Amino acid sequence: MKRNICIMTMVVATALLTSGCKDKNEETVLKDNPFMEEWDTPYGVPPFDKIKPEHYLPAFEEGMKQQKENIDAIVNNTEDPTFENTIIPLEYSDELLNKVSMVFFNLTECCNDEEMEKLADTIMPLVTQHGDDVMLNEKLFQKVKTVYDNREKEKLNPEQLRLLEETYKGFVRGGANVPAEKQARFREINTKLASLTQKFGNNVLKATNAYTLVVDDVKKLDGLTEQQLQNAKELGNENAKTKGKYVFTLDMPTLEPFLMNCKNRELRKQIWTAYSNRCLGGEFDNSKIIDEIANLRLEKAQILGFDNYANYSLDDAMAKNADNVYALLKQVWTPALAKAKEEAAQYQKMIDKERGGFKLEPYDWRYYSEKLRKEKYDLNDEDIRPYFALDTAQQGLFMVCNKLYGLTFKENKDIPVYQKDVKVYEVIDNNEVIAIVYMDFFPRASKRSGAWMTNFREQYYSREGKNIIPVVSLVFNFTKPSGDKPAMLNIDELQTMFHEFGHALHSILSRCHYRSLSGTNVPRDYVEMPSQFMEHFSTEPEVLKMYAHHYKTGETIPDALIAKMEAAATYGQGFINTELLAASLLDMDYHTITSKKTFKQPDYEKQQLEKIGLIPSIISRYKSPYFQHIFSGGYGAGYYSYTWAAVLDNDAFEAFKENGIFDQATATAFRTNILERGNTDDAMNLYVAFRGKEPSIEPLLRNRGLK
Repeated sequence: MKRNICIMTMVVATALLTSGCKDKNEETVLKDNPFMEEWDTPYGVPPFDKIKPEHYLPAFEEGMKQQKENIDAIVNNTEDPTFENTIIPLEYSDELLNKVSMVFFNLTECCNDEEMEKLADTIMPLVTQHGDDVMLNEKLFQKVKTVYDNREKEKLNPEQLRLLEETYKGFVRGGANVPAEKQARFREINTKLASLTQKFGNNVLKATNAYTLVVDDVKKLDGLTEQQLQNAKELGNENAKTKGKYVFTLDMPTLEPFLMNCKNRELRKQIWTAYSNRCLGGEFDNSKIIDEIANLRLEKAQILGFDNYANYSLDDAMAKNADNVYALLKQVWTPALAKAKEEAAQYQKMIDKERGGFKLEPYDWRYYSEKLRKEKYDLNDEDIRPYFALDTAQQGLFMVCNKLYGLTFKENKDIPVYQKDVKVYEVIDNNEVIAIVYMDFFPRASKRSGAWMTNFREQYYSREGKNIIPVVSLVFNFTKPSGDKPAMLNIDELQTMFHEFGHALHSILSRCHYRSLSGTNVPRDYVEMPSQFMEHFSTEPEVLKMYAHHYKTGETIPDALIAKMEAAATYGQGFINTELLAASLLDMDYHTITSKKTFKQPDYEKQQLEKIGLIPSIISRYKSPYFQHIFSGGYGAGYYSYTWAAVLDNDAFEAFKENGIFDQATATAFRTNILERGNTDDAMNLYVAFRGKEPSIEPLLRNRGLK
């Protein structure tokens, strides 16, 4: 439900932030504001039922004010700077600001509306300006630098030393060394980027919601399953204008099965064209925003002393520089492209055999891929889905976590939720609740597409020494239940569930003293390792026999079906890898420019993909105008991370295959060296501590059928 935003509250609050004073109205707002209180909810989770839109801006203001006061206290301390009087108070300086930020920015992703969007437009520049005020505070930086320069005298333990190093590095990367004459421009760039990235994501959400394919004649939908037709009919009946008709959206749980099964090529073309042309021209055009973001990022990087944005971004990652990224991607690209060409030839042969008289196009690929998979392996999505009802898959996931790490999960219906369909679980280890997990499964107009893990609160120890447990949120876009049938997952969706829960475990099992080092606060090209690692367990035969039961009969998944799934495990990997790698290379191309550039869309993207030889029947996984990962999701010059981390996760899983997938010594080593450690040491050091050696690319190539 949308609420009318109180413009006067925003104007007054912004003026108060500028003037630094309060009036009685603001004092009242703060007094009745849940962010100002100690939350008396179970485990101190956010009281979503009490938080209203008008609470956010005053809470942000107060949070920024409190952090400024805390920093002023550090700066004005006349004692010599030390770890205890500088780094520690700085680490805990933003308690309130972090508290409101974690709620607000997460809800803009999964419960967005016009009011939240307007609030974000107001809040983002203020928060960005505040962040710059911290990073560009010369006196504060000099104190941090003094502690850093004297670090050998401090006698710090390894985690304290890591916090000091990361804090110092954060200031340098945040602009602390930017010359005074360039600081105004540096601030302006950061503010503009915050606004542009927010707008890019909003445009994608709106463009996705704006389109529906409406079909009134079921005969045109030959090939779709009974379940797909029922889902489309139910969606049509939600609107008086489409009542009795079949409605399909651009959400992936609808789009993918439609493209796989619909025999009507013209309808496949229609929905594919709408999907692949989102935000290219029209009301929600992102073309100019791409230009602005890429060029502003370049300018920012060059102010910081880097030749391009990629090298700035990667300087803090495992990859270190763009050359290393290109080298890895091309290592996988060559065999992947060769395999994709083989796949395309097979599908074209099927088309010719049918006397189709047309050339394979992107909107044909999934249809003929699914058709050939059925012919070759006697396997299709509809054979698999009944064994992976959502509840069944979730229980399987919990079983794996129990066998690996001894965790159990208990639903708690007394914990407040931000949306009625969300479920909440206590995570229990040795009879102790160590985390709270929200699970948000289904699409809605207010939620962006895709799947992700985030936190409403990260794990850390308070200044008083209390372990603050994490509050984790997992957000998906799975097909809803329909009629008397439950929500059922295909293999991709099943792996997505395990993937995101791998991220969750990185947070759930975190045992770090400092929030900025805990859980998933690790280099971008390392953060995907625990998530992709968990994917391996989802379809291991031993695991499938534990949990995969037919939703209707209760029958355990047959050995024959498992054998088919194993035989088809590397089927379609040419397509899967080339579309992923094409997106990764495209991302790097945007962020390795060394001078200002205008990217004419779609020509620029087409030229770049032609250079690497991508065949025209495959497109980049995300076309530029809706490539949210890199233009609004924090993955700029970082989409390669999925492939970089895949080297790690495939090598890591080899240890489990060698010793037994539930071997307790191996699982404990993974937990204590990877999942519990966050960013308390260099990522490669953590990996080697677990594995005993650096990773090899061979398991990745072998597991993907590229070797």
